[in-house]
Amino acid sequence: MEKIKAFAAHQEAAPLKPYELQRRDLQENDIFIDIEYCGVCHSDLHFVKNDWGMSQYPLVPGHEIIGRVLGVGANVTDFKEGELVGVGCMVDSCRQCSACEEGLEQYCEKGSVFTYNGPDKYMGGMTFGGYSQQIVVDKDFVLHVPENLDAKAAAPLLCAGITTYSPLKHWNVKKGDRVGVIGLGGLGHMGVKFAHAMGAEVVMITSSPSKSEDAKKLGAHDVLISKDEEQMAQYANSFDFLLNTIPVGHDVNPYLGLLKRDATMVIVGAVEPVEPVHGGQLIFQRKRMAGSLIGGIKETQEMLDFCGEHNIVCDVEMIDMQEINTAYERMQKSDVKYRFVIDIKSLEK
Repeated sequence: MEKIKAFAAHQEAAPLKPYELQRRDLQENDIFIDIEYCGVCHSDLHFVKNDWGMSQYPLVPGHEIIGRVLGVGANVTDFKEGELVGVGCMVDSCRQCSACEEGLEQYCEKGSVFTYNGPDKYMGGMTFGGYSQQIVVDKDFVLHVPENLDAKAAAPLLCAGITTYSPLKHWNVKKGDRVGVIGLGGLGHMGVKFAHAMGAEVVMITSSPSKSEDAKKLGAHDVLISKDEEQMAQYANSFDFLLNTIPVGHDVNPYLGLLKRDATMVIVGAVEPVEPVHGGQLIFQRKRMAGSLIGGIKETQEMLDFCGEHNIVCDVEMIDMQEINTAYERMQKSDVKYRFVIDIKSLEK
């Protein structure tokens, strides 16, 4: 294929700048996608900065991809040209291990292939993500996007959406449950929307009183200020489930005190050490602390269909590709409500 325009980081912590890349020729199981929008995930920033020590450059981020099908391989029957589709965090897996056989490709025992910075078995080198004009992806890792959804606001569903939907479903959140969503950002605002749509009594738990009004607009029934000891005491031992979206290491012990006996707090944000956990918090009420990573392809499609039925999308701020470095700076300051989305057509400028 001809080279296409993209933006890439060329070395650790360097600003992103224009780059040209080449996608593989269409294989029989492939779908060729014209990218319209790509969400900006905090993971993109971590990879650009090499915070996790695994980045290889040049690096083209982006795993919240929405676009239209330009062409399909000979074996593709479930997708057609012009269809609105999505690509999330993965573009391949071994497909043979127990996790893959159960539709949990994100936990592939041989390692799932991420949409960017993963080993590219077709082209060699590493995979390139959605900060680019087009992408070629195996049909088994492409999602149908409901046409009634606002395409640009649907882009972050491919990561922020499934990251919060999956634990709510896995731990069987249901109507009438009291669910606390800890942290109001890209993940937290989706957690509120999903838990509300599932019929739960949603409480936004935040250290910032200024976020109370927004939380209620998103569907929270109440707001708990985590710095207020009196409020925290009032809510002690009262939650059926906690979704912890705080993106950095922190003290989890005060939040464990909010759980009922046999209830669970799931961490989806902090991919780094958290403060030492007090064993008594877990032992005396048989409480649990767990983690969850995105979701498998089948569950991601289920999530998108759920969003189509309930008209759920992300709250987004649109940017041109040329504004990405400024967006990263703002994201580090939590200065976005609640997800940046890149208009990929701006690459033509």
